[in-house]
Amino acid sequence: MVDILLIQPPIEDYYHTAKRTIPYGLALIAAALSERGYSVSLLDALANGKTRVIPTPKELSQARDYYGRPDQGPFALFHKFRHYGYSLDHIGNEARSSKAFLVGISSLFTAYSDMAMAVARQVRKRHPNCSIVVGGHHPTALPEAVLSETAVDFVLRGDGEAGLPDLADALKQGNSPVNVPGIAFRNPDGSLHVSEPAICRHLERLPAPDFSAIRRRSYQRFGKDSISITAGRGCPFNCSYCATGKNSWMGYRRRTVSSVLDEIRLASQSRSIGFIDFEDENLTMDRRWFLDLMEGIRGHFGEKLPELRAMNGLYPPTLSHEVVQTMKISGFKTLNLSLGSTDSVQLKRFNRPDVRNAFDQALQSARDQALSAVGYIIVGAPGQDPTSSVEDLLYLARRRVLAGVSVFYPAPGSADYLRCADLGLLPSSFAAMRATALPIEQRTTRTDSVTLWRLGRLLNFIKSTLADGFGLPAPASVGNRIDPAMSRQEKGLLLLAGFLKDGWVRGIEPDGTVYRHHTSTELCERFLKGVKSRPVIVC
Repeated sequence: MVDILLIQPPIEDYYHTAKRTIPYGLALIAAALSERGYSVSLLDALANGKTRVIPTPKELSQARDYYGRPDQGPFALFHKFRHYGYSLDHIGNEARSSKAFLVGISSLFTAYSDMAMAVARQVRKRHPNCSIVVGGHHPTALPEAVLSETAVDFVLRGDGEAGLPDLADALKQGNSPVNVPGIAFRNPDGSLHVSEPAICRHLERLPAPDFSAIRRRSYQRFGKDSISITAGRGCPFNCSYCATGKNSWMGYRRRTVSSVLDEIRLASQSRSIGFIDFEDENLTMDRRWFLDLMEGIRGHFGEKLPELRAMNGLYPPTLSHEVVQTMKISGFKTLNLSLGSTDSVQLKRFNRPDVRNAFDQALQSARDQALSAVGYIIVGAPGQDPTSSVEDLLYLARRRVLAGVSVFYPAPGSADYLRCADLGLLPSSFAAMRATALPIEQRTTRTDSVTLWRLGRLLNFIKSTLADGFGLPAPASVGNRIDPAMSRQEKGLLLLAGFLKDGWVRGIEPDGTVYRHHTSTELCERFLKGVKSRPVIVC
């Protein structure tokens, strides 16, 4: 029995990356509530490893044809749609057993908001007397949509640590929630009261996350804990596809180095930390601040450094040789580099600078320090020319870097979301606003987007083949069947030989049947011509 239950909902999609779903935000809110005197429990529906295959929802039918057949080759994307985490029945029973007077549900991504709403309905059914509040990026951007769900009583916009303790106080004391920071709710007459998002101006004054609320064993790698940290919030840039830039409600706020180090020390008390992911949008923006942070991490862990990662991407112009060298000695093994595009027209649409020179310098520094690197490009954005995206891939092909292909999706609160709305490009459902749904069909068609995605996989297979000491196979025809007992590498080399001959991207079913993927002939031929004209550089 607790006062407040916080829930991270399950996920339904083609894949799930566990290290990106550590409920760090809920742990921060749990700490703020505990500081106010409330007993809190965190139900992480993803922290159990459970998964089951479910039918692909009709909202994603436009992508079904691209993923329908199983593929055991190295150019595969997805096949089966799955439910990851606890069932809704289990969550409802846990909510009833908690007897919490307030249940908070996280809804970070609009594409997964249907599951958050399903959780709210199940909690209402099993525990009808509690109050239900939903927070996260989705309700911050679209509070009206969330409040259209009758199971939801309140929405908290912005930083949950600023609003949820005050909401709990108001409900406990029987007061109106109208003055709660970031609150939104239905008035008795049916109209909506919607406050501006709540903002924690001094992040270093917040209590450290309640790490005891997280089932950390579920997020271990190689027997050691993985943790997520945000050393700041927001971003000083204003990229068109992002909803957390300087002109958003979030602004740009950075914590003090000492507060970040205190949090790391707390997380590692009596625990073995093997991996730390900084979820910041721009971790290395302030060079002196970053170098001080790395020095503090080395001082704390000594020779037992965990692997450090910045999976949201690093801005290449901030990565001087000194910074990259410091990253190496502090635990970084891979640089996730944000490139965006190499096309000047598309960069102008994205409101991003051309970072190619800095990108190349960062790659040289990474090579000097024996660090691997991934360069991320965006494809399928409104107005984006798919042939320029092929050139982006070829740019990465000629550098010591793996290709990360990010299919564009409209993020509510971003300039591109509004642009898609104006152009009539928004999907008909929130569930389709995810990369795996291939959400936008315009200058870059869905076939183009999935082709570019597969070409990215093919390029990385070429690079890994070269890195393993194999030469590229000679162009050769591929039969209708391959021995299914072959290794994945052997299968890939046969399929690659076929691609080098005719530009067809193929897959292999479990019985060895070879088939052609649904791809753009024009883009494949353009990529193939580029690969043949200049050698691919190994990572």
